[in-house]
Amino acid sequence: MLSEGGSFMKGMAMGGIFCLGLSLFGSFSPATEHGPGEHHHHHVKAPSKDELTRLSDGRVLELVNQVRVSCIIMVQPKILVYWATALDTWSKHCDKAVFYTSESSKALEAVDLNEKDDWARLCKALKHAYENAGDLRWFFVAKATTFAIIENLKHLVLAKDPEQPFYLGNAMKSGELEYVAYESGIVLSYEALKRLVNVLEDEEKCPERGHALWAMSEDKQLAVCLKYTGVFAENGEDSHGKGLFNSKSVDSLITDSMRDNPTNVVEGCCSDLAVTFNEMSPNQMQVMMFGVYRLRPYGHDFHDLLVFQPPEGSDND
Repeated sequence: MLSEGGSFMKGMAMGGIFCLGLSLFGSFSPATEHGPGEHHHHHVKAPSKDELTRLSDGRVLELVNQVRVSCIIMVQPKILVYWATALDTWSKHCDKAVFYTSESSKALEAVDLNEKDDWARLCKALKHAYENAGDLRWFFVAKATTFAIIENLKHLVLAKDPEQPFYLGNAMKSGELEYVAYESGIVLSYEALKRLVNVLEDEEKCPERGHALWAMSEDKQLAVCLKYTGVFAENGEDSHGKGLFNSKSVDSLITDSMRDNPTNVVEGCCSDLAVTFNEMSPNQMQVMMFGVYRLRPYGHDFHDLLVFQPPEGSDND
């Protein structure tokens, strides 16, 4: 039997090993495979009004018609009310919206992946979206608890080439690993998704089920897999540098701004062209839908230079 002193020393040693493991994990940087035409910036900005005015009408129309978004929405029967709300609200503005579930539900239609593991389920959903992409070249991955304004997403990527590897949203950092927060929504270009699907076939680099001593969240695992292919997390911003992907609700962001920017609450809150919000109840999502798409001040013209038409056959607002 170990003495009390021996037990203490053993505990100290085990604790030291664990801390070393965490330190190594934080600085983990897989080797990357760079291809031609890589981009290395970490801030992706939406085009400014001045940039848009320099484009010909024909070029603007061409870009607007090219930017089409496939929405990959992850759901579970236990959050059925969020599932139903996403179906009834913002997902109608996607050019294609597919719900992926952990198990089938009689109430709502979705692709049943029959998979309990969150990371494995996300991998299967991304593979399915890629295999059924058709002519869609932008992919938006979100949970049903996220609220998205798809037209603002289209504005962000309007002049970006989907044949380049874009992986963007609310970029975060954990140790040396940069990743896009899942709760705020994740945007992938066709090239980034193609590379991801390819590396998912390599069990050593990107196992479908983690083999680590502790589990990583899905968004961090996604970043690790993409990093192997030379694709890095980038922060989506408006032309003034404000983040477009929010991990909080509008209510929370305004409350924070009232505390931090009491003399200019609206300006300090969030971008006018925000793409996502989170932590909203289903009722708040319905209110948000009304505010974004229906409520208008009479006689006020926003002079938008772009018009994104609703998807054909859509009954969106």
